[in-house]
Amino acid sequence: MTIMIVPAIDLRDGRCVRLLQGRKENTTVYDGDPVEIALRYEAAGAQMIHLVDLDGAFSDSNSANRRVVRQISSQLDIPIQFGGGLRSLDDIAQVIEFGVARVVIGTVAVEAHETLAEAIRLFGAGRVAVGIDARDGQVLTRGWERDGNVSALELANKVAALGIERIIYTDVARDGMLTGVNIEQTCALARESGLKVTASGGVSSLADIAGLKDQTETGVDSVIIGKALYEGRFTLAEALTAAA
Repeated sequence: MTIMIVPAIDLRDGRCVRLLQGRKENTTVYDGDPVEIALRYEAAGAQMIHLVDLDGAFSDSNSANRRVVRQISSQLDIPIQFGGGLRSLDDIAQVIEFGVARVVIGTVAVEAHETLAEAIRLFGAGRVAVGIDARDGQVLTRGWERDGNVSALELANKVAALGIERIIYTDVARDGMLTGVNIEQTCALARESGLKVTASGGVSSLADIAGLKDQTETGVDSVIIGKALYEGRFTLAEALTAAA
């Protein structure tokens, strides 16, 4: 089985950055225009790009990031998956109007089930995924700054009951650390929830991709890669070859 490689572009103030373990004080700014980076990923064979508005995730309003999302959506032919700060139906509607193919809902999935249910009704289950960001199996919200008081599996089962088909699961302790994906926990969540799962956080080598590829029968069918690509651990072409 093939696993889909989804390159990530994280945005702060319209620039491409990466955080360590989701902490905004541990930010690395990378050179390069986010639109150009997205276009390079598409040219290299990416089938989808994952965009994150980190300012939005931290509840800091920043229209520069939304402008970048709009630019990328208008210039790429492949689908865009976008999350970060989508706290209302108007927020979701705006980025879908920009051309985003799939939105990722995190905090709202924990704090406002009725909003999530309405988003599914309005935009369709295929266009709405839930981001489950957890440390030690417990969900974090609002840019990973608040304890959601719910376990990852409990939340996965709750959103599945609402009609969600896909979750993006991030082990926060590994995100940006280049220490390897938490394959065991990611696959367990997929098996126990019955949902399609995109793995995220900690990809450091082609071995991580191979390990996930061997587990696609669990429901893990894609992986988001950010820092490993920025820092040259491997190329997107190499990742795509490993995935296939």
